[in-house]
Amino acid sequence: MTTESRVLSRSDWDAWLGCLEAAFGGVPISPEGREMYAALAEPDRSLGHWDGPECVATAGAYSFRVTVPGGRAVPAAGISMVSVAATHRRRGLLTAMMRRQLDDIRSWGEPVAVLLASEPAIYGRFGYGAATSETNLRIDSSRVRVAVPAGTDAVRLRRLPPAEALGACESVYGRLAASRPGTPLRQPGWERVPVSDPESARKGGSPLNCVLAERDGEVTGYVTYHVRPDWDDSGPRGTVAVRDLMALDPASYAALWRFLFGIDLTSVVECRNRPADDAVLRLVSDVRRCEVRSRDGLYVRLVDLGPALEARSYRTPVDVVLEVEDAFCPWNAGRWRLTADTEGVATCRRTQDRPEISLSVRELGSAYLGGVSLTTLAAAGLVRELRAGALAGAALAFSSDTQPWCPHGF
Repeated sequence: MTTESRVLSRSDWDAWLGCLEAAFGGVPISPEGREMYAALAEPDRSLGHWDGPECVATAGAYSFRVTVPGGRAVPAAGISMVSVAATHRRRGLLTAMMRRQLDDIRSWGEPVAVLLASEPAIYGRFGYGAATSETNLRIDSSRVRVAVPAGTDAVRLRRLPPAEALGACESVYGRLAASRPGTPLRQPGWERVPVSDPESARKGGSPLNCVLAERDGEVTGYVTYHVRPDWDDSGPRGTVAVRDLMALDPASYAALWRFLFGIDLTSVVECRNRPADDAVLRLVSDVRRCEVRSRDGLYVRLVDLGPALEARSYRTPVDVVLEVEDAFCPWNAGRWRLTADTEGVATCRRTQDRPEISLSVRELGSAYLGGVSLTTLAAAGLVRELRAGALAGAALAFSSDTQPWCPHGF
């Protein structure tokens, strides 16, 4: 049995999304979610496989710009909505979509592709490397306290409906995006995602709440959250489920966390997807009662290696010859000389010089945003140093002062 592959048209949307729903458990997306994703969809960047009238595989690529070390925003394809029907597994449909997709992304002039993996074992064979970590917290707020810096009491907190606060929140997000590698800049329409609030996604919690932090009349931070009430024989034990928390200064940041810990009738503050270097872990009185768990976050694929490495800055000057393995995108394979000056400005060109570090494009993707050390990858046997001293210098140059983080799904 053969299938037909084609770029999505608007008339295909319902069948295409139905295939995706079925692959992810068959639970229908809420009407609000369907409307939002239909508005965000980019059909000309989406692929489907069809078995007669039935859609049996899906893959999309959003038009993103993602912050890289140095603060520059680089065009990146945000890979999402990838699925293959259970009836059509082991026929090469996923590989065919990944092949077509990466060829297309290269033709669009986007040097990088990024994704959030439903299962981490899937995408490494296509050259995607885990480049960020996200931290999940479940904090016993009845026993943990937050230390706050000077000036916190001067921060004004104001509750506002999320839709009304959206402009102020987006301003804060935009200012912070340039300082955190891995953060997508909001593209038109994506500002709706943080305030999307279908009842089916609340897990028994309240409608979405929003509190702004203000200093001298300026919005300097915000938090959005749900409250899930609960009681047992000893009294109230509700949960504050944090969705987003961002702030421009330490006092505003601490004020928002202190507020969350003090919400009446709750004893747990639960957070998913916080950055690996989240400062709250330095403010709490007892980190052991915060149930800190780390997991993989954003995966990065260098689609066009030279432009991708030239797009970011480097922490220290570097001059190194990389020998790169890339069987899936052979135009990246071979030797590349990467040089960066004292300002971090880089060039990356083909060379026949002797290689000094050997690695696959997957490991290069992992190191690209500065959160995964080449030294660590070498300790795992995934990177080879071919010239003594080359690895330490390159690892330092690739590193970032701030841990990379992707603050929202796509």
